[in-house]
Order: sequence, then structure tokens, then C-alpha cells
Amino acid sequence: MHYDVVIAGGGPAGLAAALTLGRARKRVLLCDAGPPRNAAAVHVYNFVTRDGVTPAEFRRVGREQLEPYSGVETRNVHVEEIRGVCDEFEVRLTMGSVHARRILLCTGMIDELPDIDGFSGLWGKAIFACPYCHAWEIQDRRFGYLAAKVDALSSGLLLRGWTSDVVVLTDGKFDVPAETSALLAGSGVRLEERPIVRLVQRGEHLDRIDFDDGAPLHCDALFAHPRQRQVELVRSLGLALDQAGYVQVDDVRRETSIPGIYAGGDLVTPSQSAINAAASGTQAAGKLNHALTVERATKGALL
Repeated sequence: MHYDVVIAGGGPAGLAAALTLGRARKRVLLCDAGPPRNAAAVHVYNFVTRDGVTPAEFRRVGREQLEPYSGVETRNVHVEEIRGVCDEFEVRLTMGSVHARRILLCTGMIDELPDIDGFSGLWGKAIFACPYCHAWEIQDRRFGYLAAKVDALSSGLLLRGWTSDVVVLTDGKFDVPAETSALLAGSGVRLEERPIVRLVQRGEHLDRIDFDDGAPLHCDALFAHPRQRQVELVRSLGLALDQAGYVQVDDVRRETSIPGIYAGGDLVTPSQSAINAAASGTQAAGKLNHALTVERATKGALL
């Protein structure tokens, strides 16, 4: 089978890219076997027309809206390996192989959750990454922000937009500069520097945070930005990454360091949300389509 584009990943970025390319009359294979990037999330928020939808329903509607475009095919398969060069890529799937002129990576990222007892069980339920996506539903409650490094401490200030009760936690991992402590205190944000022993939940809710000594902290929700890594497929390609580990793409073409391989969505930026991923996938698909169409036109084979 020969395709104009093979898309790896069928979340918001991949679905949006497939829609754009389908409407541009390109032959596309969308590969998605999960798990979803937002598998732990209960709902998708802050996405116009889809605010509050479940991730599963978001995917169902996205695929349904691809059906009118005869050039778009979706398969529940993993992309196992990508070989070859631009215009002649061979894509090995969990079932067989296909060929493609271009590749679009929309694989998302893998979250490396901190080794704190109770964290993984609350991730996506009472521990969130994005306040724009989840803070409205729990506004005016007790928020915590787990800072992974000094540069992240000021992110706790943002949470003051949704509640007056905010605590920034360091888990005892680093020293807090005096000027930062003063900034937080002056903004009504408390600072907790004790090492965390466990997060205690009640049902699916966060009840309290226990430390290595002293009294626990009662908290209703925790925000955090865990470390992330690229999926194995992306790592195997040897693409250029930035210092934070995100795939580098050309600002104009949205192409990676390997000609013919494009990328969009969470794997290219720390500014992650469903709507941002969809926008990124659309942009990458538009640039990719432009390259394909111009190439065909200059060869006299457009239609």
C-alpha cells in the first residue's frame, strides 16, 4: 500500500492532521493503537465545542468526522519502525508494512511520574498538569503545586487565579532562593519544603500529603509537571531534540531534522493541552500538504 502520508498517533494532533490532509485530497493512513496521551484524564476541557467530553468520545467523534474523506484510512495498529528516505519511506506496522512519501509524528509523550507513594493512583483524578484544563471544576478549594525545580516555583502563582489557598511544595529536592520565597509570600502563596512521604487519597480524591516529619498538609488537588520522554519510535529515529527533550521542528516547514518526517502535538512542546495539540497537528499537516502539492505540481502530476 502506498500513501501520501502516514500519521503515527491518533489523538487530537493526529486526528486534526488527518482531517486537514483529507480535505486536501491526500491519501492518508492514520495509525493509532493507544494508549492515549491523556489516558489518565477523565474529561477533556477547554476545547471549544468539546468542553467536558471524555477522551474516548473525543476520539470517536474525531474518527467519525474523518469518514466522509475517502482518502483517509484509520487502523488500530502501532507504527513499529520507519525506514527509508523522503518520498520512499517504508513503515512497518504491527500487521504488515506500507509505503509513504511523508511521515507525520503525533505520538505524544510518556509521563515519568515521580516516585511518590500514591501519586500514580491520583494522576488525572486529583493531580493535574494544566489548570486551564482542570482548575475550574475545583475552584476555591485547597491547591498544591509540586515544583520540580527552582525555575518552576513561580508557576504556583498562576493557581491564585482559581483559589486563594495555594501551597508550593519542593519535596525537599532543592533550596529556594530568598527572593523567590519573598515573592510567593507576598502573593499569598505558602511554601512547603519538607520531603514528601506519601499522598493519601480518599476514594478518587486527594485527602492529605504526609511528610517525613511534622503535621500533614490537607489538600484537595495537586498540580505538577512530571518529566517526560519520547516514545520508542521517536527515539529510534534519532531526531534532533531540544535541551528539554522535545522534537525540534523547523519554524516555517514544521519538518524535523530528517527530511520528509514532520511532527506535531505534545512531542514538540511543553505547552500541552488537547486544543494546542490539535492546532499543532493542523499546522504541521498544512505545511506538509503544501510541500507535497508543490512537488507534484512542479512535476506536472497534480491532477
